[in-house]
Amino acid sequence: MELGGRPVSYGVFSTAGGPPRLGARLGDRVVDLSAAGIFRATTLNPLMAAGPAVWREVFDQLADVDLEKHSHPVEGVRMHRPFDVADYADFYASVHHASNVGRIFRPHGAPLHENWRHLPIGYHGRAGTIVVSGTDVRRPAGPLGPGEFGPTRKLDFEAEVGFVVGVPSDGPVPIDAFADHVFGVCLVNDWSARDVQRWEATPLGPFLGKSFATSIGAWVVPLHALDLARVPAPAQDPVPSAYLRAAKPWALDLALEVRINGHLVSSPRFADMYWTADQQLAHLTVNGATLRTGDLFASGTVSGPAPDQRGCLLELTWDGRDPLTLPDGTTRTYLEDGDTVTVSATAPGGLSLGEVTGTIREAHS
Repeated sequence: MELGGRPVSYGVFSTAGGPPRLGARLGDRVVDLSAAGIFRATTLNPLMAAGPAVWREVFDQLADVDLEKHSHPVEGVRMHRPFDVADYADFYASVHHASNVGRIFRPHGAPLHENWRHLPIGYHGRAGTIVVSGTDVRRPAGPLGPGEFGPTRKLDFEAEVGFVVGVPSDGPVPIDAFADHVFGVCLVNDWSARDVQRWEATPLGPFLGKSFATSIGAWVVPLHALDLARVPAPAQDPVPSAYLRAAKPWALDLALEVRINGHLVSSPRFADMYWTADQQLAHLTVNGATLRTGDLFASGTVSGPAPDQRGCLLELTWDGRDPLTLPDGTTRTYLEDGDTVTVSATAPGGLSLGEVTGTIREAHS
């Protein structure tokens, strides 16, 4: 959604010596919602819990803000984690990513497991290690194989899109009730230790290989701001179960870019995802699982059909077989200490979802 030609997103900021407070970004300005008399909070959670009518009311009030009096230049503020994360689930929704992973890890078998096209596959992640963009990420250590323990040698990024729950539920959320509960969208980098992950994830899912850190963008774009980004959902074969069938299936046309040390390495498109966000939420709750304000669920790696649309180094380098050459002449199979990864995204019309960035630091000694 734009206000006077300026796209709107929400976050938590502070200025020198001041406490964190809720802000709305209008272009290159950050409106102090408390000082402007619109909404007083130190995290997005109270606004998210208030529901769609209040979300619209807050947006409408921004039109009357005196920017000179109640805003700050975005370059002059410090950003904080925008909301308190209640729970975190991560999905595996890209058929291109899942197929590539299958070909890498099971070269003589079927790329996809039998159930993949029947339901959105996901896992329950760790909310306590979700950090805001700009936070350094320490190289994790873990079991690498039989009797082997040490820092990961295959540290990877995963370019993802996250959805933030505002309104709680006390049971299953019908697929067409998505907008009644989801407040907005943010960018996610679900860092992965591929050697740890591969050794531990037989037969169960990710654990130590994922739980050490997940980065999220500092800005949350309200869901209604992405109306123009809605496009028809991809065809699904076989037809999914009734609880996964929307009255009007939709996807989001978001263009992602991934950079390592400033160099563009991938440009995946979110519209290519097989399982859509409303299907993911419906599946997450269909067993009766409740939602809480601050729940975050992410799409899984966003990858497209072309080699330059792969959203992680596991795919880009084919698990190290084909090193990636950066424009400065250096090569990567996986991330090195000191590398900075930045994921950004835009929607049609130039609406920015901001970025999520993190720099790798050496493992604990």
